[in-house]
Amino acid sequence: MLSQGDHLKVVADVLGRASVTITLDTYSHLMPGFGDAAASAMDDALSFI
Repeated sequence: MLSQGDHLKVVADVLGRASVTITLDTYSHLMPGFGDAAASAMDDALSFI
């Protein structure tokens, strides 16, 4: 679900997790480049400063 772009909270809910932290801790290593889009957006935002 994460690889298809579903929101982390939705994935955690489907898995019955009380917290998204558990989902991230368990599955984020399976998503190479998971933070690349966020890092790129932050880089773009900071380039205007």
